[in-house]
Amino acid sequence: MATRKAKKKPSTKRPATDAISLLKAGHRQVEQWFEAFEKTKNDSKKEDLAAQICKALTVHTTIEEEIFYPAFLEATEDKNTHHEAEIEHAGAKNLIAQIEKSGPGDDYFDAKVKVLSEMIKHHVKEEEQRGGMFAETKESNMDLTALGARLASRKQQLMRNEA
Repeated sequence: MATRKAKKKPSTKRPATDAISLLKAGHRQVEQWFEAFEKTKNDSKKEDLAAQICKALTVHTTIEEEIFYPAFLEATEDKNTHHEAEIEHAGAKNLIAQIEKSGPGDDYFDAKVKVLSEMIKHHVKEEEQRGGMFAETKESNMDLTALGARLASRKQQLMRNEA
């Protein structure tokens, strides 16, 4: 007599997102907004996209600096990679502040957004490349699911506060 396996009911819970997947999703979203910014000629749309980019990057840098980077440093003891990432964030935050204080009427507005885009592309490449911060993180003993939950929770909290 053959036994039948019970079918698993589909889960109603959201699947857990690991820290790396959450951070990469943030990278992809901002990349799309930068591309849209470069393509548009409409000042109002540029202003909206720049605001979205700045808000997203502010939240993203905050969750990395408060949660991800300290966990990375503790797990890997890779001070050089950690310090470079922190310095890159400082440069990005400086440009974000300038962009937030200006607008399409500023002759340098498009240039500031373009330079920010290039800075972020460089930063993302360094985090995501083979042997980069994310690869090191995956090789460490970090619980990426638990870390992802902490990042997601803090991100939600910051998004509510920024709204």
